Amino acid sequence: MSVSPSVAVSRVTFAAGLALAPIIAGGEAAAQSKLEASYTISFARIPVGSITATSEIDNAEYTTAMSGKASAILRVLAGGEGTLAASGRVTDGRLIPLRYQSNTTADDDTLDVTMTFEDGNVKELTASAPPPAADRVAVSEGDRRGVVDPLTALLVAAADGGDGVTESACQRTLAIFDGRRRFDLRLAFKRIDRVKAEQGYAGPAVVCAVTFQPIAGHRTSSPLVKFLSDGRDIELALAPIPGTRVLAPFRLAVTNMLGNLVVQANRFETTPRASTTTGRAR
Repeated sequence: MSVSPSVAVSRVTFAAGLALAPIIAGGEAAAQSKLEASYTISFARIPVGSITATSEIDNAEYTTAMSGKASAILRVLAGGEGTLAASGRVTDGRLIPLRYQSNTTADDDTLDVTMTFEDGNVKELTASAPPPAADRVAVSEGDRRGVVDPLTALLVAAADGGDGVTESACQRTLAIFDGRRRFDLRLAFKRIDRVKAEQGYAGPAVVCAVTFQPIAGHRTSSPLVKFLSDGRDIELALAPIPGTRVLAPFRLAVTNMLGNLVVQANRFETTPRASTTTGRAR
């Protein structure tokens, strides 16, 4: 649950692994399913926000969208709200992003992004300029190559047989660009958990340790960057989307000595959808 890092919702969920979070892998995504999920954001067990997400996947294309709102948490994570959408094609079992749009607001900073991809590289980009800052790390052309958008990064195409709830789901580094910032999420396997939503899925989930590595576009003095980079214990639990060989975020937990930040699915429901050839992701 990207966790893009433009607002508290995207900063935590995408930057930390949701995103809620920001995961493209080999494997077969050949199916037609629609996932409808909702998440509660809590800090020290106190609800501070919510997220809703929808993903549709078939043999040829996928679409995914997310919206959310969160209040400020301490002085580290700014409150804000946002809507995000991404689409692309499914080729040889891989999710290939083609288009990404977002509108997010945090404090006095509004970020509007429209971005297209070609062969894993940013082809066209329109993004509102960040507030002036002398310590902001410049984004180069190279930082826009070999990347994926934060929303596509939340979907994992299983690289092996079965439902994909295996160690291999966590064996990867994600190169993410949200239109302004470039960062890596390094995943490592921790364990297999049993999870249960209030509505929908109950079963195994693979838990990955997440390491956040800022690359470009961020401020070196950013409290959020320091919060996520300072050896923080971050876990991302991925659950399968029944009817596909794709996994999606079920829970994100960031350990903090003042209280854990948790993004937890309370609804994770999948329904079959009819195959389509309308080419929406073009």
